[in-house]
Parts: sequence; structure tokens; C-alpha cells
Amino acid sequence: MRQTPSTPVVTTPPTSPAVRFLDRDQSILAFNERVLDWAKRPEVPLLERLRFLCIVSSNLDEFFEVRAALHLTAAVQQEAKAGYSEQSFQTLSASVHDMVERQYALYNDALMPEFARHGIRVVSHGDRNAAQRRWVKNYFDTEVRPLLIPVGLDPSHPFPQVANKSLNFIVRLGGRDAFGRENDIAIVKVPRVLPRLIHMPDKGSHKKSLFVSLSSVIRAHLTDLFPGREVGEFSQFRVTRHSDLAVDEDDVRNLRTALRLGLEQRHYGQAVRLEVSSGCSEYLSAFLLRQFNLPAQSLYRVHGPVNLVRLTQLVDLVNDPKLLFPPYKACYPVQLVPGQSFFERLKHGDVSIHQPFESFGGVLDFLREAVNDPQVLAIRQTIYRTGPDSELMVLLREAVRRGKEVTVVLELKARFDEEANINWAEMLESIGAQVVYGVVGLKTHAKMLLVTRREGKHLKRYAHLSTGNYNPNTARLYTDVSYLTADADLTADIDNVFVHMASQSKLPRLNRLLVAPFQLHRKLIEKMDALGEAAKLGKDTRIVAKMNALTDEALMHALVRAGRCGVKIDLVVRGACMLPAGVPGVTDNIRVRSVVGRFLEHSRVFYFRCAGVETLYLSSADWMNRNMLRRVELAWSVTDPMIRQRIIDECLVAYLHDSQDAWDLQPDGSYKHVGAPEKGRRHGAQAALMARYSATGGKPHR
Repeated sequence: MRQTPSTPVVTTPPTSPAVRFLDRDQSILAFNERVLDWAKRPEVPLLERLRFLCIVSSNLDEFFEVRAALHLTAAVQQEAKAGYSEQSFQTLSASVHDMVERQYALYNDALMPEFARHGIRVVSHGDRNAAQRRWVKNYFDTEVRPLLIPVGLDPSHPFPQVANKSLNFIVRLGGRDAFGRENDIAIVKVPRVLPRLIHMPDKGSHKKSLFVSLSSVIRAHLTDLFPGREVGEFSQFRVTRHSDLAVDEDDVRNLRTALRLGLEQRHYGQAVRLEVSSGCSEYLSAFLLRQFNLPAQSLYRVHGPVNLVRLTQLVDLVNDPKLLFPPYKACYPVQLVPGQSFFERLKHGDVSIHQPFESFGGVLDFLREAVNDPQVLAIRQTIYRTGPDSELMVLLREAVRRGKEVTVVLELKARFDEEANINWAEMLESIGAQVVYGVVGLKTHAKMLLVTRREGKHLKRYAHLSTGNYNPNTARLYTDVSYLTADADLTADIDNVFVHMASQSKLPRLNRLLVAPFQLHRKLIEKMDALGEAAKLGKDTRIVAKMNALTDEALMHALVRAGRCGVKIDLVVRGACMLPAGVPGVTDNIRVRSVVGRFLEHSRVFYFRCAGVETLYLSSADWMNRNMLRRVELAWSVTDPMIRQRIIDECLVAYLHDSQDAWDLQPDGSYKHVGAPEKGRRHGAQAALMARYSATGGKPHR
């Protein structure tokens, strides 16, 4: 199966061989095609297919919120700069329109009929019987109508502010209002506090699970909102707005206050997309396009609910385990023993945890022991994403209460988590924790936790590093590697990074950490160039790197140079990848694959080999310009030979042999799904790891 090729953009520095990099935004859309493929697969449980369909919608929402504005602005202003132009907007719009049409076709023609066969239906107004209509009418009158205030537009009632991604109705009215005027347009905002799907009573359903959408409830009773007026044309609509917060840190005295003010305005940023019902009249759609100052290509007519992402509620409302993936319960980390002291265990060597196959509970237990241990004097931690309801933050609060020195480097600018992080910052400061916001102009994306403990006459440090976030919820859904250590060199490096971020002092020479934006980017390029020189001398050389995205041009050029010298390179890149693979004479030695499975691939692992000498790094950083030059990121070497081999086997080799969930990038930018071997046996890396680490299966097979 092939996907639509990405549009190439020529970028050819004079010092590198010619290479045509792929378009980044088209590559992002190609990733969503791979996610959408999960929703198409009949062997996937039905509710999970719906979940993957909604994930694509959620991803497209974020794509428009973050990536679309520059294309749109260039088209409207008829400019062409930095890869953004009217042509790029047209190309992007065509790709998204095609994807959205296929999404709704899948929803209407495959998923909904399949749900009906299982006795699960979202009942439209035209399909409701008399009893159901009475129930819906009562629900509207008691739960919905009291929260609605329709706004008739006239000079004293201008078009209301419509929040980002909110559900609304536009209505064209006939007749005259109470003052004898013929104002014909009204807007009805749908409150966000109301559920988008409502479970209808079981009585009379004949053992079926029947639901009604909120939009359908309102649509059926629009006339009740406009007594004395004739309701003619109407449509649901939803506008997506540019939502990437931009704060000039050099010009603000209080970053937290500035971001909170920015959050208030985020919901009303530049409009970039308008979604309406497929039957919306030209009159109403043209009216809305004018109001939001959007061109026709920004209009998306959808054959179904305009807020498709909210249908994830159906997954929670339907109680049928057969329609879900079999539950997976992660085992406790195999290098740990429940109840054993982490401090005693780490004196005997480092520990790695492969999430979500092993439980994040091991990390929480490490912090919990540190909080409860009277010999622990200080806890330092970075927070990028942790969620609004976090056991980890509760533990930090308890540490403050117990008199420990708690320092939290909390990233306020974590996209779409700003509000939760601001709230945590205010809570921690209010109880006496020291909260710092990292380095001006840089996001702190590094994941590290440092514990300082008094042992006899000395202080000893223990640490946790991770490729993922300190979020217990996503730790069950994302593949990441956690690393626990008492290594003196590594913990000293971590301590120096914390001091640097808090004091802004110069970072000293480090032992085992590579830190962005200082040396990580340069060291990676130097390693690849050194391997290229070794390959030219006939030495055995190898690069295998796993990451979420590859878009940094300097790193891609270094990969091309190394490959041209004879280095064999395998890249496992989940999402956007701008480096085409297998281009004759340019990237012959480079293979790129993407693995999209039940869990979101999130770990970053970098492997280099030269003449039998292996070097392995774990990292918080993707190979993107922003990670390398505009963020505080970490990569750390794994020196324990057993842990290193385990990570190589589980995070790299397993994915290079995946014949179930893998897609190989082609020279033209398309992705080809990897077929099963000739004998028909399929190997899925995630499935194999789930079987190995299943909580019911005990220790992993060695």
C-alpha cells in the first residue's frame, strides 16, 4: 500500500552531495495516513478503529493550529518565502481535503454499519421513533435549552467571538424579529460543558446501545429557539484557529503572567480552517468565510459530525470488551524487586525500564521512596508534561511538607500544556518549593530527576533520566525508556545541568551527558562524519537511530555524507521525515522506516558502531532544529553492556525486523507497508514485547 508522495523541496548546500529533501508538512500528513490505516483494518477491534479515526482528527486539529497559518498567510498576501506560498497552500489544502473525505467515507460506509451490526447506533432525528423523540425533546428542554442563548445578528449584535474548535450553529431566519426588522442570520453557540454523545434509555431499545449526538438534539429543536420566526437554512460549523503561543521572553518581566494572558487569547487567534455540514448552503458558507476572512480552500464540508474527534466518547460509553484491544497490564520492571530499596539496588548497577511494557510505577516508587526517606535532603526535577491530575506532583508537594529541598524546573511553554503547568507552578511556589522556568529563549525538554541523600559522612546522588514525559497516563500509551542510576559521573553531570538552568551559569565540561543547545548537535554530526572517514578506510561501520521526527538539515546532510562514504544506516522515524531513502547515488545506504502500532512510538535511541566498538545513547531529543538549537535536551551514553544490548535488541533490532506495523519510506517520499514474509508469519515489535513483558507471563524470556 502506497501513500501520496510528499512534495520535494530542493536544498543543496555546496559542501554536501545534492539531496532533495521532502516537504515537512506533507510528511506530517503522510504519518496521519499511516494512523488512518489502523482505522481501516477489519482485524482491529471496532472501538479501537474508531479511536484511531479520532486520533487522526485530533492530529489534524493540531496540524492546523500549529502549521497552517504561514501557508494561509502567504496565499492571502500572495507572497512566497521560506517554503510558504500560494502553491504550498493549494497543495496542502488538496492533501487535507482528500484525507478528510476518506475519513468520513470510512466513518459512514464502514464503521457506522459495523457498529449497527453490533447493536450500537447513533440515532439521527429522522430515524427516531415517537418515544425516542419525546425523550430527546425532554432532554433538550431540561439539559440543553437553559444553556443556549441564540444571537440574532444586527448592528448592535455583531458576529460573536467564536472560540477555537467550538461547536456552533448558523441559522438563516425568515420573517421579522420583535422590532419588525429582517435580520436573517443567527448564531447558536453549543456549550462545551455538555456531552457530545448522550446514551438514550435502554427501555424499548431491544438490547441495543442507542446514542444521540448533541448536535442532533439541537438541530431537531432549532425552531424552539426562535419563536415567531421561520427557520430556513442552517448548519453546524466549527472554526480552527492558529494556537501556537508566541511570547517575547526578552520583553516580559513575568513569563508566567504573560503566558496566562496569552492563553486567554489563544482561543481567538487567526482562523485557519472552517468546517461545516455537507448540506450547508452556499449563502451560509460564503457568509462564514467572509466573517473569518478565509479563502474557499479553507472550507471543509463534512458528511457527519464536524467535531469528529469528540466521538472518542463512544469508546468510553460502550461497555463491550470484545470491541477493544485485550487489556494489557505491564509487569513491574524486571530489574527491580517490589519493596527493595532503590538506593540499595542502584549501588549495584544501573536499571532500565522499557515502558509501557514495564510499568511506570517503578519510577513513581523511586520518587515515593525518596520522599519518605528521612536521609534524602533534596529532590530536583524537570517537568515538561505531567497532566492536570498527577500523582508525581502530589509526591513533590509531600516532599516539601516533609522539609526537603525541592527544586522544579517547570516548562511553562509546553505546547497545549501551558495552563496545567502554570497551575502546578503556582501550587508548588505557594508551599515553598523553588520553581524555575529554565533558560530564557529555550524550552526545557530534558527529562531528569535527581535525588541527593546523606549516607554517613557523605552525600550521594541518585537519578532518573527518560526519553519520555513524567506523565503516568501517557506512560501507559507511549513507548519510552527510563533509566535509573547512581553513577557518580552521570549524576554529577545532571547536577551541573540543574545548576546551569537555575543560575544561568556557564555549563562546565561534562562526563557522560550531551546537552542541547551546546554540544549535542555538533557531537552527533562529528560522530557521523568520523564514521564516514572510517568507512572510506574499509572499516565496518553502522548507524541505527530511532526518533519521532527527522527534519534538521545539518543532521540530514551528515547522514547523506556518511552514507555516501559507505556507512550502513537504518533510521526508525515514527513521524515526519524529510530525508528520502534509497535515492540512487545519494541515499543508497540509508533505509527509513516508520512503525505505527497500538502504542505511540516515542523513545529516542542512537547507535553508532565502528570496527566492532559500539556506542549507544538514549535521548529526550528528536533530530529537529528546534530540539538541537532551541531547547534544553539531553542524550546520555549507556555503558552497562547488558542494558546496552537489551536496548539494542528491544528498541532497534526488533523494529528493523517488524513485518506487521512497519512502513518503509520510498525514494519518492511515499510509504510502503511492509508485507508479511513469504511463509505468512508476521512479526510485530510491539506485540512481541507485550508478550515478553506481560504481567501474567512473569519475567521476560531471555
